[in-house]
Order: sequence, then structure tokens, then C-alpha cells
Amino acid sequence: MRSSTVCRILDNVDDLTELANARMPFGKYKDRYLSDLPEPYLVWFSRTGFPEGKLGRMLASVLEIKLNGLEKLLAPLRRAPE
Repeated sequence: MRSSTVCRILDNVDDLTELANARMPFGKYKDRYLSDLPEPYLVWFSRTGFPEGKLGRMLASVLEIKLNGLEKLLAPLRRAPE
């Protein structure tokens, strides 16, 4: 997935806000914001296969955002913790 993934996410502000607030649901980085996951971890997923479904698409999008140096755009979209 290349920048076309990022463009699809950026087409919808609600999707981008959801991506900014999404957390990893399992593993070593459970409960960490997807955008805060280390790039090598995301690259590992890209090599071994992203999970199926929405989570996989979101992880692939975060990787593209990071590779393009745009991760700081997500921070202002995060909601305050409840």
C-alpha cells in the first residue's frame, strides 16, 4: 500500500480522527495509540502481513503516514482521555 492509502484516509476527516484515537488491541504494544507504534514494528507487519480488516488497513495507513513524515498531523486530533 502506498500513498493511495493515505489519500483514502485523508478524504474523510472522521476516519482520520478515528485513526488518531485508535489503540493497538493486542500484543506488546496493547493500548498504545497506533500512531505511537514504533516504525520497525509496523514495517514488520508490512513484511509478514497486516491483520485482516479495519485494523490492518489502519496499521498500513499509519505506516504510510510515518514513512512520509506526517505523524505529527494526528496528535491534534486525539481526544482527551476520559
